[in-house]
Amino acid sequence: MTHPPHPALFDNPETGAFWQAAAQGRLLLKSCRACGSAHWYPRAICPHCGSADTHWQDSTGQGVIYTFSVLRKAKPMTVPAYVTLDEGISLFTNIVDCDPDSLRIGQRVALRFIDGMDGTRLPAFAPA
Repeated sequence: MTHPPHPALFDNPETGAFWQAAAQGRLLLKSCRACGSAHWYPRAICPHCGSADTHWQDSTGQGVIYTFSVLRKAKPMTVPAYVTLDEGISLFTNIVDCDPDSLRIGQRVALRFIDGMDGTRLPAFAPA
């Protein structure tokens, strides 16, 4: 049974734009105008230089598998992973729509969105 997305996600001033974009099938990242670095997780202050001059940018949705694990006993089987995006940041996510035995570290992946248990759209990745 799915539930409607949690309203607090959309009302959060630091992450609300991220969740609203995800509901539309877009992956937003925070980037700093002062130092030019993207960062994850979304927050108002740049963790690299301390500047408050941050803004949202669309991600390309492309990256590589940094590391992963296959949870074969999970129902359904899942593949949690860290994916390093082309923008240079890594995020914890899931690899979907694949044969887990064919996955390799460094493999190119592309963004997909999946529905979380509460109906919230979550970024996931599949082999490119």
